[in-house]
Amino acid sequence: MASAQDTSKPVDPTPPDKTDKTQGRPAAVGEQGTKPTRGFFSALGHNLADDVKHMPRRNSAYWLAGGAGLALAVHPVDKKLNAHLIGHSNPFVAGELIGEMGTILGAAAGTYAVGRLRDLPRAQHLGMDEIEATLLAQGIVMGAKAIARRDRPLLPDGSKQKGFSFPSGHATMTFAAATVLQQHLGYRAGIPTYLAASYVAMSRLHDNRHYASDVVFGAATGIVIGRSVTWHGRNFYATPQFVPGGAAVVLASR
Repeated sequence: MASAQDTSKPVDPTPPDKTDKTQGRPAAVGEQGTKPTRGFFSALGHNLADDVKHMPRRNSAYWLAGGAGLALAVHPVDKKLNAHLIGHSNPFVAGELIGEMGTILGAAAGTYAVGRLRDLPRAQHLGMDEIEATLLAQGIVMGAKAIARRDRPLLPDGSKQKGFSFPSGHATMTFAAATVLQQHLGYRAGIPTYLAASYVAMSRLHDNRHYASDVVFGAATGIVIGRSVTWHGRNFYATPQFVPGGAAVVLASR
């Protein structure tokens, strides 16, 4: 009698799901040995929902509380600051263009496309995070403006401008983009991008499109968005401790 042969196929030990569970994004080459498996729109929708879940955190509350407190502090001098800036030479002429949604979203999409086409996972990941941050910033700002309904500063002739003022969309989007870059590339990249974001925020006062309190709270909101988009599922804590001969700071994460 012929012995039965095992005709079953060998089991592939590699799990079929190559998704990075901590980020909800496709795993980069070298991290799990595979290319991203999600398409662009599938990954974008999945990640946006994940990003929203990451926003209600203690860290977000700290930034928003700080932004709200500073906005309240400068609120009494909002009109004086705008009156002082209007009519001076305009070194902030490029601020409006730099902070436009189309400019930031175009740069983010270009970064993603280069990363995708040239098989550069880090560039692809950075571009995707920038796209998410820009879309979230736009949506949150539109909702906040509809709720606050604060009028823009009056024109020099006393007439009203169209649209609402609080918070500044340009400040929110540029600070969100700067925070994503800082989280991905470190403070060497973050410092110039935060300076560029501050330049854009100042241009909104110079152009008489926003008050100082608008851009301050917008900047804080953008930082919260950027940190939520790039959150890796860990919070780091620093605890001072005394050791023989001095003191030290112990870092821990969870």
